[in-house]
Amino acid sequence: MNKKKVVIALGGNAIQSGDATAAAQQQALETTARQLVDFIEQGIDIIISHGNGPQVGNILLQQAAADSVKNPAMPLDTCGAMSQGMIGYWMQNAMEKALKERGIQKDVATVVTRVVVDLNDPAFQNPTKPIGPFYSEEEAKRIIEETQSSFKEDAGRGWRRVVASPKPVSIKEHTIINSLVEQGNIVISCGGGGIPVIDAENGVEGVEAVIDKDFASEKLAELVNADALIILTAVDNVYIDFNKPTQKKLEDVTVAELNSYIEAGHFAAGSMLPKVQAAIQFAETSPERKTIITSLDQAVNALAGKAGTVVSLKGSEVLV
Repeated sequence: MNKKKVVIALGGNAIQSGDATAAAQQQALETTARQLVDFIEQGIDIIISHGNGPQVGNILLQQAAADSVKNPAMPLDTCGAMSQGMIGYWMQNAMEKALKERGIQKDVATVVTRVVVDLNDPAFQNPTKPIGPFYSEEEAKRIIEETQSSFKEDAGRGWRRVVASPKPVSIKEHTIINSLVEQGNIVISCGGGGIPVIDAENGVEGVEAVIDKDFASEKLAELVNADALIILTAVDNVYIDFNKPTQKKLEDVTVAELNSYIEAGHFAAGSMLPKVQAAIQFAETSPERKTIITSLDQAVNALAGKAGTVVSLKGSEVLV
């Protein structure tokens, strides 16, 4: 059997579950890493991606608090790079510890990943992704006047800056990532959806935006020719009529079926919808490719066809 290559997109609960201290997040990642090593024991090559919402939010708060003429706040793309390095460092340590516990010798590398976006993406005309601290209306208006940033009122809690969430077009480091994986290494990449950049005349330029982590993971899975994309979340399966008496668990579902559920409005825009859309996008690229949406606890079982929601063009087949 050929060796399987899988991109695993970690949900936020894999890193932080309320306590924002470095120690607590590192402990959460150690628990996550022990479960990910189950894939390694089965001879599966893995590329790990992850979110960074709370972490980059804290970095932005710290930057704003220390902002001065002598110590200016760093822009959003740079803060995204900081969070990639920080979480990648924690994840490398956690993976190496988990591998050592199992007696497995493997190297782990973090690749600070730049994801290409298109400035003509409609998302840039309608920024929707809230980032950073809350401001009063007066403060927000002053910042808008000074910086031309976009702000929106957030459910009575104050005003927050909003940025675009464009779709990924390509990933600058995908060849390097694939090469590392082909050599048998575990790679951590596309943290927080990657650093959004555009191809400019004189090279690459960072832009103020946030890329959805699941869409970036999907694009990476395409580019490295992965067999499966596993999107991990807080629930074991995708549901229709979620939290209603008619709730139904989805297990083996085709792209066509899932599209019909989207059209019927079953998935929330800020929650399950982007995961489902990313799942469809990857499954559509080949009849041989599958996307799995499940929890971390069920990830290995799901890859074996025993758990989770498996999305494919024609119906699921066991991958391992």
